Order: sequence, then C-alpha cells, then structure tokens
Amino acid sequence: MSLNIVFYEPEIHWNTGAIARTCGLTHSKLHLIKPLGFSTDDKHLKRAGLDYWHLVDISYYDSYDELLKKYPDSNFYLATTKAKKKYTDVKYKDGDFIVFGPETRGLPEDLIFSNYEKAIRIPMLKDFGRSLNLANSANIILFEALRQLNFLDLE
Repeated sequence: MSLNIVFYEPEIHWNTGAIARTCGLTHSKLHLIKPLGFSTDDKHLKRAGLDYWHLVDISYYDSYDELLKKYPDSNFYLATTKAKKKYTDVKYKDGDFIVFGPETRGLPEDLIFSNYEKAIRIPMLKDFGRSLNLANSANIILFEALRQLNFLDLE
C-alpha cells in the first residue's frame, strides 16, 4: 500500500507538479479532483517542465464524492487552517488519504465541518495574513505520515 495525497480543485500547476514529484519519489498516490486550473495534456506538461508526470501514480475524479465512493472504507484527513487538531496529533496508517483544498480558498467549509474530527492543521502565525504554500503543506504532512510509518519501503 501507500499513502494518498488528494488535491481538491488545484489551481496552480507548479504546486501540483511539486507534489506529483514528491508522490513519485515516495511511492505515494496522487488524486486530483476536477476542475483543475491547468491542463494535463502532454504539450502543457512538457512546457511546464513536468517531464516525470508519466512516472507518478495519478488518478482523476469529477467530484470528491466519486473519490469517497471508490474508497468507502478509507481514512480521510482534511488539511485546513480552520482545524484545531495539529497534523502531528494523528496516528497515520498505511493507505490513509490527506486532502488539500485549492490555493486561493481552501476546502469547502461544509466538507470541513461535516468531518471536523478528521480536520488537521499545520501550526503557523495567524497574524501573518497568508498560509504556507500548498505543495509545502502537503510535503510537511506527507513526510510526518511517512515518518510515523517508518518511511514504508523508502531507502
């Protein structure tokens, strides 16, 4: 098995490209919920320098519900600045999903608050007016999960 990163309606191809590379290097699976704010056809991927895209295990979904229906018994954590629980308070398991929202607006509030016990956050200053970059946030949480799992089969 492996860990799963979900980008819900990602807007910026550089962030998705960065986490795609991380997923490829950590044997994690990337799940992308449409609509995407960029094209994933070969021409656009090459222009963006994402020449490793074909090496990454990526699945696309038309909705979050479609993803949930495909993995009904899985554990989904929702990364959001609106959570009280820190990402380090979670005991991750092989096969868990970590869900991130779009860069400009985050996950929908109804999704967060209907699953609030699974909402997690990265501690940061509140008065700064900005959050961490999406790809950086995904890397921080993914590597904590990998650390807890003794890095699975990574060297």
